[in-house]
Amino acid sequence: MNRIVEAAEQHFGQNVDRVTAPGGEGRSSFRLHFENRDVIATLRPNFRRTHLEAFVLDELAPHTSNIPKVLGVVGEIMFQSDVGLRRLNQEIARHNKAKQLDLAAEAVAGIFRIHAAARKTDLDKSLPHLGANDDWITNIVDAVDALQPYSRGISSTFDRSAVASVVAYPGRQFVKWDCRSGNAAIGADDRMNWFDFEYCGLRHGAEDFAWLIGDEAWPVAPDQMVDVMIDAFDPECGHEIADYLEYLSVYLTLHCVQRFKLIIKEAKKRGWLSKEKVRKYDDAGVHPEFAVQICKVGQYFSAQSQLTAPLTVNFEGAARAFAQILRDGSSLKRA
Repeated sequence: MNRIVEAAEQHFGQNVDRVTAPGGEGRSSFRLHFENRDVIATLRPNFRRTHLEAFVLDELAPHTSNIPKVLGVVGEIMFQSDVGLRRLNQEIARHNKAKQLDLAAEAVAGIFRIHAAARKTDLDKSLPHLGANDDWITNIVDAVDALQPYSRGISSTFDRSAVASVVAYPGRQFVKWDCRSGNAAIGADDRMNWFDFEYCGLRHGAEDFAWLIGDEAWPVAPDQMVDVMIDAFDPECGHEIADYLEYLSVYLTLHCVQRFKLIIKEAKKRGWLSKEKVRKYDDAGVHPEFAVQICKVGQYFSAQSQLTAPLTVNFEGAARAFAQILRDGSSLKRA
């Protein structure tokens, strides 16, 4: 903290009045409160990621306005504009269903705008290809076995090789990655902005929407999110909409398994958390209701593709198990 404050005061030539931690003390970003403005300071544990994030934001800046502006990089510390106090994951929980759909539409449109902005740059020539090795593909497909304890095993009709061949998509489109709703915020001007580009790279493009829809704390029903995707779809993205939604369904099914595994792991380690704490600190959705939600999302999207349809029954079983935990108020061990 002292190191960040010292660097900030030297860089901006002003005293920092106070420092707050929007994501909690253990996170890498802090809000620095100056007399006339607030600035976000980020100290990543990986020097390369700090500079990659700053480079990407600078490249995107001329083509889109719903991202932070880089205000300087001092060694391993990046300073960026504060894009808003109202994080989307908390803001959307405060509203009725109609307003939630409006916010969902704005979030999806914002991601498509960022993708379009990236296509106007040369980022596709310099960024890493994400999930581009066989081990990564094998692991994300075989992770479906995590659903077995909550159902009657994975059907032999689930063709792992066929699913792997779909997911092994070459990196052509810029993706922000980690588009969970806690990584978007609404500013004083009521505009929504996306931040945290630490893990960006190249892939199909639909992965960003999988992160949003497959955010276990996201309250919008999966079928409604499909309608939002159809309404906001960018025909310049390089895919026909039917193909895009097919890939999204397959990838999102596997992404839901990853989120489910994370919830199970964290619940066993820490016990259940309150929904308020999860949203406040943008934590993993370690609450039975969120576990049910991610299973329902997986259940819906797995049924949208013949490749993943055999997993629908597994998600149904897992959803029932955690709905029972929610009703009983019991521990994870009973699942």
